[in-house]
Amino acid sequence: MGGATKQGPKWVAQAEPVAQKTEEGAASATPPASDAVRREWRRRIEAEYQSAARTQHLTLWLVQLGAPRELIDDGLRIVTDELDHAELSAQVAAQAGNEEPPVIRHEALTLNAPAGSLEEQTLFATLEVFCLGETVAVPLFTELRRECTVPVARQALDRILRDEVRHKQFGWDLLDYLCERSPGLVEHARQILPELLSRIQRRYTAAPGTRVSGDERAWGLMPSDEYGAIVQATIEKEYTPRFKERGMLP
Repeated sequence: MGGATKQGPKWVAQAEPVAQKTEEGAASATPPASDAVRREWRRRIEAEYQSAARTQHLTLWLVQLGAPRELIDDGLRIVTDELDHAELSAQVAAQAGNEEPPVIRHEALTLNAPAGSLEEQTLFATLEVFCLGETVAVPLFTELRRECTVPVARQALDRILRDEVRHKQFGWDLLDYLCERSPGLVEHARQILPELLSRIQRRYTAAPGTRVSGDERAWGLMPSDEYGAIVQATIEKEYTPRFKERGMLP
């Protein structure tokens, strides 16, 4: 039976206002944080923690499959990265004045792959979480970071973006390993990719356009319309050529 856990004081601790330096060297107050800033960074705590749990689950499957030690070690390192990202996001939320704990839903902490063999389930998770999710995360966090000036938020985005590049590569390396191990998985990927691609498009374009102020951009937010545009560009520049190269798209 599913449930939810509200995380403890570490993730809702209050933080003192921080001043940042202008180009002239004078101290300037951190831009005020809106409710949208607090909600978004609280959501990022939840998302990063969920990513840690799902990667842990995927790494267990790699152990069960007898995957190379390098891939298993990479997966475990990513778990640690994602936990770090959750804590960094909590620091930003606290600095923004957040007093509400993140809600961690237990049912969201495991992989939800369709019924099939362990290899097929691992392929599904690799495609959904890493080849799609972590690949688009790189340009998304690049754009979020571009106008971010609040020090605590910029430091968090610097670390997250640096790690996402490695996470993306892990996904494509894992996909290649799975298909070299079991070539029949290429045909399975052809069957499931259209729905996965459609799903990620819906995820980032379903919400109506939201406006973001200059102060909110300084805290690392961007309008929802820009998410959809980045996903579309990633489909054209990353997903399509990479999957065609592997014989998974026509």
